[in-house]
Amino acid sequence: MASILDEYEDSQIIRHPVQTSRMSASNMIGITHSGFVNVRLEEEKPIFNKQRIDFSPPEKINHFAVCNNQLCMSLGRDTLLRIDLGKPDQPNQIELGRKDDSKVHKLFLDPTGSHLVISLTTNECVYLNRNTQKVRSLSRWRGHLIESVGWNKLIGTESNTGPILVGTSQGIIFEAEISASEGSLFNTNPDQYFRQVHSLEEDGKPAPVCCLEVERGIESKYFIIATTRKRLFQFVGKLAEGSEQQGFSSIFAQNQDLLPSFQEFPVNMGYSEIAFYTSKLRQCPKSFAWMMGNGVLYGQLDYVRPDSLLSDVQVWEYTPDIDFSFNKPISIVLTQFHFLLLLPDRVKAICTLNGQVVYEDVFPDKFGALKKMIKDPIGGLVWIYTEKAVFRYHIQKESRDVWQMYMSMNKFDLAKEYCKDRPECMDMVLAREAEHCFQNKRYLESAKCYALTQNYFEEIALKFIEAKQEEALKEFLLKKLGNLKSSEKTQITLLVTWLTELYLNRLGQLEVDESKSKQFEETREEFRDFLSHTKYKEFFFNNRSTIYDLLASHGNVDDMVYFSVIMHDYERVISHHCQHDDYSAALEVLSKHCDEKLFYKFSPVLMQHIPKKVVDAWIKMGKRLDPKKLIPALVNYSQIGSTQQICETIRYMEFCVYQLDVQDEAIHNYLLSLYAKYKSDSLLWYLEQAGTHASEIKYDLKYALRLCAEHGYLQACVLVYKIMELYEEAVDLALQVDVDLAKSCADLPEDDEELRKKLWLKIARHVVQEEKDVKKAMNCLSSCNLLKIEDILPFFPDFVTIDHFKEAICGSLEEYNQHIDELKQEMEEATESAKRIREDIQEMRNKYGVVESQEKCATCDFPLLNRPFYLFLCGHMFHYDCLLQEVTPHFSTYKQNKLDELQKKLAATTQTTKSRHRPKEEDTVSLGKGQGSREQIKSDIDDIIASECAYCGELMIKSIDKPFIDPQKFEEERSSWL
Repeated sequence: MASILDEYEDSQIIRHPVQTSRMSASNMIGITHSGFVNVRLEEEKPIFNKQRIDFSPPEKINHFAVCNNQLCMSLGRDTLLRIDLGKPDQPNQIELGRKDDSKVHKLFLDPTGSHLVISLTTNECVYLNRNTQKVRSLSRWRGHLIESVGWNKLIGTESNTGPILVGTSQGIIFEAEISASEGSLFNTNPDQYFRQVHSLEEDGKPAPVCCLEVERGIESKYFIIATTRKRLFQFVGKLAEGSEQQGFSSIFAQNQDLLPSFQEFPVNMGYSEIAFYTSKLRQCPKSFAWMMGNGVLYGQLDYVRPDSLLSDVQVWEYTPDIDFSFNKPISIVLTQFHFLLLLPDRVKAICTLNGQVVYEDVFPDKFGALKKMIKDPIGGLVWIYTEKAVFRYHIQKESRDVWQMYMSMNKFDLAKEYCKDRPECMDMVLAREAEHCFQNKRYLESAKCYALTQNYFEEIALKFIEAKQEEALKEFLLKKLGNLKSSEKTQITLLVTWLTELYLNRLGQLEVDESKSKQFEETREEFRDFLSHTKYKEFFFNNRSTIYDLLASHGNVDDMVYFSVIMHDYERVISHHCQHDDYSAALEVLSKHCDEKLFYKFSPVLMQHIPKKVVDAWIKMGKRLDPKKLIPALVNYSQIGSTQQICETIRYMEFCVYQLDVQDEAIHNYLLSLYAKYKSDSLLWYLEQAGTHASEIKYDLKYALRLCAEHGYLQACVLVYKIMELYEEAVDLALQVDVDLAKSCADLPEDDEELRKKLWLKIARHVVQEEKDVKKAMNCLSSCNLLKIEDILPFFPDFVTIDHFKEAICGSLEEYNQHIDELKQEMEEATESAKRIREDIQEMRNKYGVVESQEKCATCDFPLLNRPFYLFLCGHMFHYDCLLQEVTPHFSTYKQNKLDELQKKLAATTQTTKSRHRPKEEDTVSLGKGQGSREQIKSDIDDIIASECAYCGELMIKSIDKPFIDPQKFEEERSSWL
């Protein structure tokens, strides 16, 4: 047999789809008012896509069941065909082996696809497990025509069904359990038990149990739904924890005293069928659809409600073309948004949202009448069969048009939920919602929705302006602003400016109404949050001049200051505080943000009014401020200011000098000037601790001298003179103050005795002539050992008697006598020393040395007597030429030139003595003179060359740090050794 899931057979299918309720604009190509372009490149696949299975049954199909990809069908009278849809090419055919006239009444397949119950028309039931080929009889079920089975989806497994409910044609509900095992020795049947738990009636008579459904909700509460031909029953109860295996009889027992809850409809179609929709596997159903005589009862299942499981119930009446006499509905299947009705010749899909037929598919007569429609709760496929063919429906994107229905019902939240991945549809929903809210005067909600649409901005803004809804317009602009990208700078700038104007208008309206003070504060807080929003900071900054103009035009000073702070425009904030004489607030802003430039700019004004606080702020800033740039503020207000300003100026200057250790000359000069003018007691102390040497001084000495002279601080001037090393001026000025001060100045030039003597003479003259104090004059002589009594005698007047100087004169004469004695002793010692030197010279002339014949030159190691040589007292002996070669490199340029000159003269005299002519008498005389000159030249050469031993003298000591090899010849020498 061919595969059951191969391909479509479109040529044999006739479709008459009903036109869906999509908007005609969606099929158009072009730019809509929303800004989206709807271009449909290919036809969308239909929601309900029918496929005929390539399957030709050998016999007529009687019944059909499918669940969990397991398909079972009854063929002919005695054949059962099982197909695993995962392996469709491996069908399994089983013979029921019934020899009587029994036929298959219904097939029941559990959710796992493992347990198949076959109800026979002879009131018998047989059981077949997926893993076996053997059909087993359910003996306990005999005598009942089974109409429905309520499977236990929670406990049921492939080997055991767990407790299940079974409904019969007589309205009796049994509880049973089926096991796939072979059983025990005493019980080989698969049915474990079969007991009655309840019975259903209609109009006082037993009614067949058409459908059974068992579900468990929260808190171990079980819900059982049972339907007859025109009644729907609900049974609700709890099972004891862990007692699920004991069955559902207790739930029915809980309802014995009261009639079970049911809904009844008057029209009886002879049968009914209920369908459920479950969104996810192993979850409880969310909705139901009950096909009965009046129509389709549709609603939701609410597992929380205590009174009824059914909620939002409504009846969709059958369309007029359905006539119970010849085309009654056969089956129903429920999907998420539709229920499908099976009629003898067609399938209709009705939308559960609006009750409209959205799809209708007519089947050709050649396949025969449609018998049943089944939905696989696990796989989601819908199956339809006739006696000759099998069809299935794929349901694709069922929710794609649901948004339009919800939108038309004004259920906008649901509409947006089902079109969130389709921006063009979402825009239409938002536009409809916005318009709906606007018409119902819910302007704020309308504004929020409009902001999310792509509708023309101007059109929406004008709507709110015409309606005089500024709050809604503001909300719209805020939302629109939040949706803009950072690259849309022009749009953001415009919206920011417009919103600022709206906020200012609103604040102006609320401010005049005292009863709305709370609302005013809330609006102001909201406005300030808007101004400080980080996302718009750049645009506020670039457009800040316009915002300032808006704030100024509304007279909103407080918010202008707040905006200035946000923009870090502290200069404007400080200027504002200064203009309103709030200098403390201005200084607080300065101190908080520590902007050096602003300190330099506003310090003059602040120093005039709050000098102490300003100086405290400067000190707190420390080295971040340049004191030189603050001098204009200090100079201005120290000249015309109060005592407090002057004191604070001095305090800051002292902080810069003593704590910050500022080296700038201008700062020290300014502090010096302040001390000179206002704090003279600190002037001398500052000069003393500033240093005693010119290199240590940070202030200008000339400026300090002029400043002290102008203010008559003579002692300070003396100190400056001392630092400048102008000792004469210092002494002259000190004599006007104190002689002791002058004495301290006179001793300063320690290296210049002549100057010291001169300075002390000045002091002595002053003491004698000005103070006329002989005793002080004598003290000067004792203080300075450079002065003598004869130095100061000219300063005394003629009438002074010798008695005042007797001791000084006597002391001076004694000192002279002692000095003369010392000179005599030194002369005697010098005469004795000269005598000894003469004796040593004479002894040296008579000293000689002995040279042996085998003696060699210390340099060349050749016999010494071969050539002229030198003998030194140390014992070293050198040839003349060898010694010359040895010492010449160590001569200075001057000695080298002198030696060359002497050698030339010696050569000239030698040439004269070798003349072949006999010398005349006059020549003899000249020769004698020349001989003396020649000996003198040789003596001079010896003095240069042989002044000391080359190895023991000073030349050897000086050459100790010279390399043995000339650096210029080192590489050459080194390569010669390689």
